[in-house]
Amino acid sequence: MKKLIIVADWAHDSLTNQEFQTALEGFAKDPREVRSSYVASTPSTLHTSFILQQLILTEERYGRPRETIFFQNTDPRIQTKEGVEKSKGAEFIVVLLKSGIYVCGPNAGYDFSLLKPQIEYVYRYPNLDKGSQFRSRDLYSRVSAHLMDGMEDELDLEEESSNCIPELRGYFVGHIDNYGNIKTTITHEDLKGKFALGEKIEITINGVTKKATYVSNLFGGIPGQLVIYPGSSGDKDNPNFEISIWRHFTEKIATTGIHEFNIPKPGAEIALR
Repeated sequence: MKKLIIVADWAHDSLTNQEFQTALEGFAKDPREVRSSYVASTPSTLHTSFILQQLILTEERYGRPRETIFFQNTDPRIQTKEGVEKSKGAEFIVVLLKSGIYVCGPNAGYDFSLLKPQIEYVYRYPNLDKGSQFRSRDLYSRVSAHLMDGMEDELDLEEESSNCIPELRGYFVGHIDNYGNIKTTITHEDLKGKFALGEKIEITINGVTKKATYVSNLFGGIPGQLVIYPGSSGDKDNPNFEISIWRHFTEKIATTGIHEFNIPKPGAEIALR
């Protein structure tokens, strides 16, 4: 039986996690073999996409991709500002990556956008977009369990074009780590030939503009200096950039990247000059 990694904006809540877990085990052929873990996102679909991309890259690099399923659920109903019937949300899709990993969940906003270059096939699962306010427990747990048990051929899937997944254009805050480092969707290739090491780059996030020094790593400048650098996320040959401040955390006020830009949220746009 394959393992399941869940990425969801509800995964902060232990009650919700256990309800989903109970349903997942109920649909599995052998509940004793269920292996699952939970990673909390926020209501930002871009945040969920960034987390998925990083976890999948790590699984492909160090884990067992062909023995792994991902389920995500971040669906803030961004497609409407009107009331909906039966808690209708985004359409449920299942994607098969080139590495053999299946990823499933509602196709809301940018949930799957950062995975698009790695997608081999996209399938839609009709009629799973409504019918319950807690679709993860009541509808999606069954699909997840069947994928874990290798029963994808028994699901009512319809092949779909990858055009149903929107392209992500521009630069954004992808994630904020526990140190307050800002992980971005900017890659090394994005800045190649545009800026040189040691150069000051003007960065605007959350309505705040600051100048950061382009360095080779977080510790490539001096303590207390705002820097932008290739970080620990993304492809090892084309890493994502981070924005932060090297701190010893012995300072009276140990601010880092997040404090410099007035506590931005994942999904916030980034402008560079």
